[in-house]
Amino acid sequence: MTRKIITIEPAKVISHQADFSSLKKRRVAGYARVSTDHDDQTSSYEAQMKYYTEYITSRSDWAFVKMYSDEGISGTNMKKRLGFQEMVTDALAGKIDLIITKSISRFARNTVDSLTTVRKLKEVGVEIYFEKENIWTLDSKGELLITIMSSLAQEESRSISENITWSKRKMAAEGQVKFNYTHVLGFKEGEEGGFEIDEEEAKIVRYIYGLFLKGENPNSIAKILTRNGISTPAGKKVWSYSTIKSILSNEKYKGDALLQKSFTVDFLTKTRKVNQGELPQYYVENNHEAIIDKAIFDMVQMELNKSRNRSTTSYFGKVICGCCHGNYGRHTWYSNSKYKRFIYRCNHKYKGEAKCDTPHVSAEEIEQWSSQAISQLITNKEEIIQNLEMLMRTLENTKALETEIDTLSSLLLSIQEEAECLVSQSGKVAKNFYQQQYEMLVERYHNLQKAYDDKYQVLQEKKIKQKALQSFIDILRKQENLSPDYDEKLFNTLVDKLMVYKGKKIEVHFKNGQVISL
Repeated sequence: MTRKIITIEPAKVISHQADFSSLKKRRVAGYARVSTDHDDQTSSYEAQMKYYTEYITSRSDWAFVKMYSDEGISGTNMKKRLGFQEMVTDALAGKIDLIITKSISRFARNTVDSLTTVRKLKEVGVEIYFEKENIWTLDSKGELLITIMSSLAQEESRSISENITWSKRKMAAEGQVKFNYTHVLGFKEGEEGGFEIDEEEAKIVRYIYGLFLKGENPNSIAKILTRNGISTPAGKKVWSYSTIKSILSNEKYKGDALLQKSFTVDFLTKTRKVNQGELPQYYVENNHEAIIDKAIFDMVQMELNKSRNRSTTSYFGKVICGCCHGNYGRHTWYSNSKYKRFIYRCNHKYKGEAKCDTPHVSAEEIEQWSSQAISQLITNKEEIIQNLEMLMRTLENTKALETEIDTLSSLLLSIQEEAECLVSQSGKVAKNFYQQQYEMLVERYHNLQKAYDDKYQVLQEKKIKQKALQSFIDILRKQENLSPDYDEKLFNTLVDKLMVYKGKKIEVHFKNGQVISL
């Protein structure tokens, strides 16, 4: 049989209804965006808003819905663009037929986000017109053109991001310091560029450091500031542990600056990561006027380091084994019974061949011994204060040490000049002689640098000890009444460590060097 194909003609549908769709006005919205808050961009933003409002309302076949906009927002990610999100929501809800915008780069610089949004709107019959590229998304060529143009825009964004990153890293390498004033309390932008101290905010910073040195911890400081109605650096009313910890450990308050603490991982999402050695960091000393004295700042860091591994109990990390000098830790006895209780013992008691002979102790005993020792200290406080003041005068006498440091600094500078002179003459002297002289200068420089670092370290330690003793004296002077009760603030402020020996012999070591045996 011969294969035969029969064509079945389509049925003709006769309708008595007129097609009025062409007579219906299209509901049109405009979208404008600029990515920075600079003055020139502000004028561009205002111009876009005015232009599209007038352009849409001038068309008799269009009904103006509204202008949607995002000012000072980057286009690489949709999440923070509230105006854009509102526009898409209204379009999907059937309130818009057509969206007009300047260009694909104004709409989005992320290919995936751009195409996803276009396709989502296309499914519900909403068209987008990109004026610069003359692209209508419901046109058959529209999606191909959008893919090409969005890719180009994304590469442009990558190039801009790389340029900005390069610029920031170059500034860091050159020691140029910039930071966000909205997140750093105590500084403001200077009238002639750079930054300067904001005296009102600096008072809050000094208050925070003062509270910490008086025995308050970051949590309690946060509660005090919140209770007093003081605003955070970001303008919030409630302070957190992390904000206080950040202020207490920020080197900018002592006049220095650590650059490149974090870096951008993805130029599209703007995700940042803490720099843990992936990129070089740069530490700039004496970059600006300090709010907190260097010695006080260093003393605070020492206390923060001591408390870093402590548990919720204030004395954990200060109770020390007299046998191995390791820390006492908290352990639970009878954990599954009604006799459950906590005891403290040396963490190394049952580790290794040699067992520590120190006993376990209770929290009540630790607090009782601390209270007894502090009471004895306060009883003899006048004599102790006199001895401390004599020691303070000795520590204040740093003139000879500072002279030595200045001399070493001058010698280091002199060797640098000699090295530069030698390098400039490298082509005019014998190679062996040049190498010998250069190595000799390098060795002298390293030796002097070590001597300088050692002397400077001694000077800093004296200053730290001086500040610590002054703080100790101030607190001791304020203690008028003896109390048998345990005082957590006094313990944190005055006690350096509590040593436990065999037979429960106790030594309480205070931060001024005083030791009381119990």
